Amino acid sequence: MMEDDTSMQSVTRNLLAVIVLTKNEERHIGPCLDSLTWSDRRVVFDSLSTDRTCEIARACGAEVIQYLFSDFASQRNAALEAVEADWIFFVDADERATPALGQEIRSAIEKAGNVSGWYVPRDNYLFGQLTRGAGYWPDHQMRLLRRGYARYERPASEIVELEGQSGYLKNPLIHYNYESIAQFHAKQQARIDFEAMNLYQQKAKSKFYTPYYMTLKHFWWRFGTLKGYRDGWHGLRLSILLAYYFGYRYYGRLAQLYRGKFDR
Repeated sequence: MMEDDTSMQSVTRNLLAVIVLTKNEERHIGPCLDSLTWSDRRVVFDSLSTDRTCEIARACGAEVIQYLFSDFASQRNAALEAVEADWIFFVDADERATPALGQEIRSAIEKAGNVSGWYVPRDNYLFGQLTRGAGYWPDHQMRLLRRGYARYERPASEIVELEGQSGYLKNPLIHYNYESIAQFHAKQQARIDFEAMNLYQQKAKSKFYTPYYMTLKHFWWRFGTLKGYRDGWHGLRLSILLAYYFGYRYYGRLAQLYRGKFDR
C-alpha cells in the first residue's frame, strides 16, 4: 500500500525528480536533501521507517511516499512508477550531490538526444577514508534515468534494463559508505539472502569447497586485479572483508538454498 503526502505535480518538459530511498535514515536524510535543492522535486521513497526520517524529510521540504519493501529492484521500480517526471535521479541517503554534479545533470538532460540513462561516478569514503582501489573508483552507477525507458532487475546488486543509449557523467556523487566494521557487517548481513538468491537464479553451484575457493578468488580480484593495494592496509582489510562475505557468506547461504534450508 502506498501513501503519498502530496498530489502529483503536472509534468513539464524535462522535469527532474530526485528520489531518495530510505529506511531509518534520520542521521543522513537532512544533509542528503540539502545537497539536492537544485532539482525540481525531491521525493523520499520510504520503506516504513520507524525513526524520524519522514519527519525530517518533510521539514526539509521533500515529498514523502511510503511503500512496503520487498527487495531492492522492486523498490526502485515502484518509485519509478509513483513519481511523475521526465527524468529520475536516484540518490541514496548516505550520498551527497555537489552543485557541479547538479549543473552537469541539468545540461545532460537538456541535450540527451537518444540517451536514456547516465552513469555517475562515486567518491567512496569507507571507514572514513577516500578509497581508490578494490573496485571503489570510479564505481559508476546508473542513476539518471529517462522515466518510462528504464526498469531494474535482480533483487539485490540490481541492474538497469535500459531502452536507448547510455552516457557517463564526470562529476561524482560523494558516498559516505561504511563508517565502521559493525556497520559493514550489518549492511552485508541484510543483503545476504538477496545476493544468494541472485546466485541461485544464475544457476551458480556450491560444493563443499566452493565458499573457500570463492573467498580466495574474490580476495585476489579485489586486492590484486582491482588494485586494492593502492590503499595500503585499508585496502587489505577491505578486500578481506568483501571476500569473506562474497565467498563464505553468499555461497554458504547458496548451499543452504539448494538444500531447501534457506532462512535467516
